[in-house]
Amino acid sequence: MGKERLQDKVALVVGAGSRGEPAGTGYATAKLFAQHGASVVLVDNNRERAEATEQEILEDGGTASIFEADVTSEEDCEAMVATCSERYGGLHILFNNVATSGSGKVTDVSAEELDAAFAINLRSMMLTCKYAIPLMKASGGGSIINVSSIDGLRTGMHPNVPYAVTKAGAVQLARVIAVHHGRDNIRANCIAPGHIYAPFATHISEEKRRLRKNVAPLGSEGNAWDIAWAAVFLASDEARWISGVVLPVDGGLLAATPLAVYDNLT
Repeated sequence: MGKERLQDKVALVVGAGSRGEPAGTGYATAKLFAQHGASVVLVDNNRERAEATEQEILEDGGTASIFEADVTSEEDCEAMVATCSERYGGLHILFNNVATSGSGKVTDVSAEELDAAFAINLRSMMLTCKYAIPLMKASGGGSIINVSSIDGLRTGMHPNVPYAVTKAGAVQLARVIAVHHGRDNIRANCIAPGHIYAPFATHISEEKRRLRKNVAPLGSEGNAWDIAWAAVFLASDEARWISGVVLPVDGGLLAATPLAVYDNLT
């Protein structure tokens, strides 16, 4: 199915382990990358979860292998990039997906919470890019896709400063890479998911799920596959002239004024 879209490309998907249902964005993206012809290195800190993703890809006739890593470690970030070259001869696609949450206003958060959010959400992306870019350049160019959030673009009433600030940083990271490495034939973009239903949202109530669905102009609930399909496009040569942009995948949420969907909430 559509293998020519990513045929002969090597992809590094960070946070690719399967967490069951609902699907996570890393798992869904790794699956679609492989279905469209890419050889995929599956990075996760939980080997069993990565093995579940790998098994499904191999059963579908795709190509994938595992690299167990702690993305807060620079050594692991360097090693997982080197693995792409060792196993598949290069690197063309990087999907930066790992994140942790973080709550509180600036006046509430602890230094430890901030350090953890920066290390996992932003520092890991920067370090992975540090080592991925030279290999991408040597491979003839490529596409870097950072997963941000609508929380990195707008501020809600629920205070989540560590998460929001680091997700905003993911956007600027993509922009600076797009500018500084465009002549290396490297594109860098960001996806900003909206209120999708994925493993991190399984704790929310049915009422909150209903409100999250209704607040979007499309009036429907997003999922990990919506993010994954956007990633396939940005990774492919179809997006060869798109770089330095943020693509909201949010059911139209950011296009609406605060009261635009008021009548749809009840």
